[in-house]
Amino acid sequence: MARGQQQRADIELTGDYRGIVLPINRVEVDDTWDWLRRGWQDFRRAQAVDFCFGIAIAAVSFLILAMAWQADLWPYVWPLAAGFMFLAPLLGICFYETSRRLEQGLPLNLVDIALSWRQRPGQIFTLGLILMLFQVAWIYIAILIYALFFGGQPVSWNSFVLDTLLSPKNIPFWLVGCGIGAVLAGIVFSISVVSFPLLLDRDIGVPQAIATSIAASIVNWRVLLGWGALIVLFSIAGIVTLCIGLIVTMPLLGHASWHAYRDIVAAPR
Repeated sequence: MARGQQQRADIELTGDYRGIVLPINRVEVDDTWDWLRRGWQDFRRAQAVDFCFGIAIAAVSFLILAMAWQADLWPYVWPLAAGFMFLAPLLGICFYETSRRLEQGLPLNLVDIALSWRQRPGQIFTLGLILMLFQVAWIYIAILIYALFFGGQPVSWNSFVLDTLLSPKNIPFWLVGCGIGAVLAGIVFSISVVSFPLLLDRDIGVPQAIATSIAASIVNWRVLLGWGALIVLFSIAGIVTLCIGLIVTMPLLGHASWHAYRDIVAAPR
C-alpha cells in the first residue's frame, strides 16, 4: 500500500543513539511491490531523462566488460559484474533526484539532475568513496580467491567456462566466492539502502545517514532482505543482456529506492 494509505509506527532509538539515528518506520513485504509500482510510474513520467542516464550507465558498464573480454581477462569479469551492486546506490543518485523533483513538481532539467550531487558534494563524495573502497576490496578478494583455486595466470574464454563454470569439482570455489561476496554486499546494502536518498533530501552528515540506514536495515531486516534480493535479480537481468537491460532496470530500481526511503525513514516533524 502507498505511504498515505496505512499507519506506520515510528521507531525512535533512545539513549546514546537519540539524535544520531532518525526515526524509522516499519514496512511490510507488500510495500516492496508498491515501491516497484511507484518506481515504474516515475519511469513513465520521466522517460526522456531516464533513458539518457540509463543509456550512459549501460554504455559505460558494457565498455568495462568489453575491455576485460578483449584482454581475455575473464577472471576479472565476474568480480566486476558482481561489484556493480556495490556502486549501484551511487549511480542511482540521478534517479533519486528525478523522483524527488516529480514529488515536488519541479522541472526535470537534465543538467540540474546530473549535478544534483552538488547540493551536498562533501557528504555524497565521502559516501561514494566508501562504496568504491568496498568495490576495490571485493575485486582484490575475488582475484585472490581465484588465484588460490586456479593460480594467477589469465585463462582463455574456453578454459574459463570449462574449468571454472562447468566443473563440479569447483563448487568450493563458488561457495567461497559467493559467500564472501554476499557478506560484503550485505554490509554495503545496509549502509546505503537509504543513505544516498537521505543525503539528497536532508542536510545531515554521512555518519548520521549511515547510522540511519543501518538502523533501518535492522528494524526491517526481513523486508529489506527480500528487497535486496529483488535488486540483485533486476541488476543481473540488466547485466546478462549485455547491459542493455540496465537502460530500464537502473531507472526502475533508482525510483523504487527513493520511494523505499520515503516509506522507511519517518518524515520530519
